[in-house]
Amino acid sequence: MTLESKIAAAFSMSDDTWARHANPWSVGTRFTVLPLLILAIWSRAWLGWRSLIPISIVVVWMWINPRIFPPPASTNSWAAKAVLGERVWLNRDKIPVPEHHRRIPSILSIVSTTGMLFVIYGLVTFNIWSTLLGTVVVYLGKLWFIDRMVWLYEDMKDTNAEYRSWLY
Repeated sequence: MTLESKIAAAFSMSDDTWARHANPWSVGTRFTVLPLLILAIWSRAWLGWRSLIPISIVVVWMWINPRIFPPPASTNSWAAKAVLGERVWLNRDKIPVPEHHRRIPSILSIVSTTGMLFVIYGLVTFNIWSTLLGTVVVYLGKLWFIDRMVWLYEDMKDTNAEYRSWLY
């Protein structure tokens, strides 16, 4: 089981949840999580321990986001295909992906993780520039990763009946 699969399992991502997350509104609003989390953590400067309240709200938002939107009317959008590609990527230990799709997503995950290290450092030290730099790096890595997932899904959708069934 891949690390990404373990994370998805921790978020209890069922087939229904994945279908709901393929809604472009879910994908788009998911990008609010990091800035809201940063703001919530930064709020400890003026809220102290009460900052755990906004932090908890953001964590709940992160968990509930893929669940609150209905499945999309069509999965033939960039956002939906990104989610479908992510499912293919998570399943790569069972159904291998083509060689040209194996390296870049892993590198982009490292890029995003590196950005998160800057965010964490910035939040710990209240360094706005480190926090902003890290946020930009996280989003650049994540957006490029998502775009690669669209490409992966396009390449894999006709290789497996289940993958093909996700497109409607």
